[in-house]
Amino acid sequence: MTFTSFTFYLFLTFVYLVFYWTADRWRWLVLLTASYAFYATFKAPYLLVVLLMVTAISYTCGLKIAAQQQESAKKRWLWIGSTACVAILVLMKYLPFLEAQGNNLLGLNTAITRTLVSIGVSYFTFQAISYMADIYLEIEEEPERHFGRYALYLAFFPKLLQGPIERTGDLLPQLKKPYQFDYDAMLSGMILFTLGLFKKVVVADRFALYADQVFNNIHDYTGLPLLLGIYAYAFQIYFDFSAYTDMARGTGRIFGINLTENFNSPYLATSIADFWRRWHISFSRWILDYIFKPLQLGWRDWGQTGTALALLVTFIISGIWHGATWGFFIWGLLHGIYLASSTYYKPYQKKLYKWLGIEKSCWLKWWQMFVTFHLVSFAWVFFRANSVGNALTAVFSVFKVNHSFSFNQLLISDLSSMFVILLALALVHLLKIVHQYKNRIDVNCLSANHLIVHTLSVVIISIMFYLVIFCGVATKSFIYTQF
Repeated sequence: MTFTSFTFYLFLTFVYLVFYWTADRWRWLVLLTASYAFYATFKAPYLLVVLLMVTAISYTCGLKIAAQQQESAKKRWLWIGSTACVAILVLMKYLPFLEAQGNNLLGLNTAITRTLVSIGVSYFTFQAISYMADIYLEIEEEPERHFGRYALYLAFFPKLLQGPIERTGDLLPQLKKPYQFDYDAMLSGMILFTLGLFKKVVVADRFALYADQVFNNIHDYTGLPLLLGIYAYAFQIYFDFSAYTDMARGTGRIFGINLTENFNSPYLATSIADFWRRWHISFSRWILDYIFKPLQLGWRDWGQTGTALALLVTFIISGIWHGATWGFFIWGLLHGIYLASSTYYKPYQKKLYKWLGIEKSCWLKWWQMFVTFHLVSFAWVFFRANSVGNALTAVFSVFKVNHSFSFNQLLISDLSSMFVILLALALVHLLKIVHQYKNRIDVNCLSANHLIVHTLSVVIISIMFYLVIFCGVATKSFIYTQF
């Protein structure tokens, strides 16, 4: 059951009605049961076992860490809990890869783990590790002693499959608060969910049509058609992932829960560091706090070199987390190189801008956004390509002049499809502007401006509904569910 299925809409309606009519002290049980039922729809019972194991391990170790007086004992329980959770994650994600390597090495043909899926495992495992680490670091003063509420903290179904990766202090207190119906929260949640659905089926999956055609036939494309295919994938993965986050956050709001915003216009970033402050924000915070900072602290005697090396290792790990392929490894390596090298050239970059007299130029920001977007897009080639060989073919072929260029290669013959994409992008941007303006208006003011903004919102959402129903593409699964 996915967020784009009609079954999910029936499920969500039923769960909310039961939740609404249930007494406050039992609402956590309604949401926990719904979350496990939602996870069970993927017809992989072992996923429920894994979720329960990670929950039990991190809950127990959290209590043990808090109960210890000696630092060494606290650290020991943190290592036990974290190692156990990481071991489960590694086995779930890499058993198929290890089996394939074993088959190649031993000449076997086993297929025991070929159908193994690990959907959602990374996200609740990361939350479990951050919970234990925050108790150890005393960011959280007390561990959660109610096993059911802690289990809900890990399993809350809107964010179970692709995040956001929630921190204990952000989500657990909200799960304990008494629920009060809030019309504005309900309405904004439904609008946010609709926006996410729109971004997925009208924008992301339409970009996917061209991106898939190019990357699945990489040797047939050169020059501009290939470059546009790379751009198409860059926008596909952004709208696909941010769509899921919007739908998750919208669903959370319906139940009175505010989940973390995961994206903030990442392709407007002026540097790679700025990109990672805007892209998959909850994941960026997690790797910063629990991988980069410990490495940087351990290598602090190496000064700037230690910081650069910590960045490189952190993002290589990030790449490996996405999957056991060279493409993901190179994607992580590239981002690590971008960030590590910036620790060296950034001081000289500022001096260069000052010497050229462009440090305050409005064009400088546009140039920085242009360069950053193309560095990110370059890395996406290795992330998306079916093999490293195909990725290298794309990198070199994009500079070749295509003498037999035809607009048919761009799918531009379908002008209605191009119009839908442009209209969709305009609507997404316009809705963002309208809501930013709406937040500046006094909610108690019944002015003409307030009426205009409300009317514009209704019109935009209505057009989005129309496009979802009549112009939506047959939906593909969300890209990040595989991670």
